[in-house]
Amino acid sequence: MTIAGALEKLMRHGMPFRFEAYDGSTAGDVDSTYTVRLLNERGLRYLMSHPGDLGFARAYVAGDLEIDGIHPGDPYELMRHFRSRLTFKLPPPAELVKVLRSLGLANLIAPTPPPEEHLSRTRRAFEGWRHSRQRDAEAIHHHYDVSNRFYELVLGPSMAYTCAVYPELDATLEQAQAEKFDLICRKLDLKPGQRLLDLGCGWGGMVRHAAEHYGVQALGVTLSEQQAFYAQQAIKEQGLDDRAEVRFLDYRDVTEGDFDAISSIGLTEHIGVKNYGSYFAFIEDKLTPGGRLLNHCITRDNNTSPASAGAFIDRYVFPDGELTGVGRIVSAAHDAGLEVRHSENIREHYALTLRDWNRNLVENWDEALGEVSLGTAKVWGLYMAGSRLAFEEDEIELHHVLAVKPHEDGTSSFPLRPTW
Repeated sequence: MTIAGALEKLMRHGMPFRFEAYDGSTAGDVDSTYTVRLLNERGLRYLMSHPGDLGFARAYVAGDLEIDGIHPGDPYELMRHFRSRLTFKLPPPAELVKVLRSLGLANLIAPTPPPEEHLSRTRRAFEGWRHSRQRDAEAIHHHYDVSNRFYELVLGPSMAYTCAVYPELDATLEQAQAEKFDLICRKLDLKPGQRLLDLGCGWGGMVRHAAEHYGVQALGVTLSEQQAFYAQQAIKEQGLDDRAEVRFLDYRDVTEGDFDAISSIGLTEHIGVKNYGSYFAFIEDKLTPGGRLLNHCITRDNNTSPASAGAFIDRYVFPDGELTGVGRIVSAAHDAGLEVRHSENIREHYALTLRDWNRNLVENWDEALGEVSLGTAKVWGLYMAGSRLAFEEDEIELHHVLAVKPHEDGTSSFPLRPTW
């Protein structure tokens, strides 16, 4: 049995593309826009040893699997077209054994993963317990300490690596990112002279926007050393040294308190669901009575699915990342003594944001390859396009949860109706 014939037998809906294997065999739709080429035995071993997204990603990232008809910086159309048709089936045991023998049982042994892949969860255990300080620092380093220039090429001048808010469908990415920061400032009701703490501040976009446009004293903390360096330089260039500061620091090590507002934009995904209690308790302790929290977080569409990400995302994108439904976030905030006053799902905005990031990667592809490996650039194209689909189809969501620390007498310092 040929490689193409064997793999076609394992696909539930057949091959909705043209497939060519290194043994000369072909299968699938000869008229398809897309041609998938398996170039060597190592690629076959990746696919056989880990059938599904991890095996495919390994073969593709390593260059053992090529796809004609797409730009690797934006495979969105390919993924959207074949999204529900790329599933495997298990034939009866006797037939499965026949297929595996024809492909070579030795190919069930996994080759060494591509260098862009992070350690497995089991091997990560040697770095510390999941979401220990050491292991969190390593996970953040893996994804964020890549290259500040690479992030500039993908994210654009705003250097905002979180969901933007598009005031109009034809708004630019930069306009949408500015609107995101401004919306958060409005929800927090920031006023000159107030003190803001931004947890997981990235390259300092929120800190700088709030200090410049709302006159607050803003402190941001990040576990990425490259992010902190970039943010500190940007603060100096904008002349905001007297109002803004970014530290290379674990948020749990912030010693100051009595903040009027706390923003957390894209941090909750990294802390672990089991740590929500201590996370919101930390926030409650750092807020002054009447102070507000805005928690901006990717969420699942329910509260019952497993929190851990799939194998591809866990190994290549966000090691140890966890997502859950907004209900668990709201409950954990309430249990910590905060009062949730408003929740908003803006998932469609994240699909638009990812569209624009993919577009930036395509437009800056050659320069991006001067900053990162071809494999890393492919990973980014895959994960952003796949995430765009997931937001569009409501597999994942993006929630703003606005909460307040009530005064001792129970008053909230909130207006009767939203003002933002």
